[in-house]
Amino acid sequence: MTEDAALKDEERKTLLAVLASEADALRPELHRYAARLVGSVIDGEDVIQEAFARAFATASSIPPDTPLRPWLFRVVHNKAIDTLRQRSTRRAEPLEMAINLADIGAVGPEEALIRQDTVLIALGHFAELPVPQRSAVILKDVLGESLADIAALLDLSVDAVKAHLSRGRASLRAVSDMRREVAPPPSPEALNFAALFNARDWDALRRLLADDVRLRQARRPEISGAADVGRFFTYYAEYPPVRIEPAWLEGREILLVSAEAPDGPSYFMLLEWRGQKISLIRDHRYATYVIEGADVMPAA
Repeated sequence: MTEDAALKDEERKTLLAVLASEADALRPELHRYAARLVGSVIDGEDVIQEAFARAFATASSIPPDTPLRPWLFRVVHNKAIDTLRQRSTRRAEPLEMAINLADIGAVGPEEALIRQDTVLIALGHFAELPVPQRSAVILKDVLGESLADIAALLDLSVDAVKAHLSRGRASLRAVSDMRREVAPPPSPEALNFAALFNARDWDALRRLLADDVRLRQARRPEISGAADVGRFFTYYAEYPPVRIEPAWLEGREILLVSAEAPDGPSYFMLLEWRGQKISLIRDHRYATYVIEGADVMPAA
């Protein structure tokens, strides 16, 4: 390897290390954005995973001195938009329809109250907004970004951001049906898994694994095969005790995990079954941010 090649290789390693550190620190914030943009905390984490893979694959093309935070937001934003297009969701209103408004960037008591209310709105309601309004409201009211930064991220003028923000806020305020649906009863598979887990019968749980079962955990590489995934329960045997119960999230059955200690983590697992065997475990122990703002309903 020549001296120049060695220098470039070292620079690339340094860039990847800095990018990895920045991406990990921003992950909860990026998830809050992606989850509300696509209307799902589960799909939002998928967006993050795929966006990060794309970011690291194209890291060598980042111009020198590029601020990584807005660059990562742009990568996540673009991946979220790709996800929405694949779903064939409603199209965004033309950006040129934005109207000029008075400056609404000041943070007064009313502004602060609007932001507080927005954070509490169910994720599914954001999906009722056209994408530009959705992005503007999330970035401003949920993440607290400045109008100038939002304009740069969305490639809009500040006045256009103000218009989308105003319209988006008005539409969210008009959402009147905030009633919780009645949760369905849990499936027999979820009840059995929860009973075995809470009884700490790890061997019985391992017998539920399909031979080609996969385990996905944020910030961890995916593993597959019953032997390797079976060690997942060994780790839980060594952790401080937790309990799980069937619940529903975004129309999907989950297993809600709660630590016995009052200040312990709260997160969820998502299982996929093939017949009576588990084919996929998605465990969010290392991504507790995913459940923030989620409308979880305990199973009836």
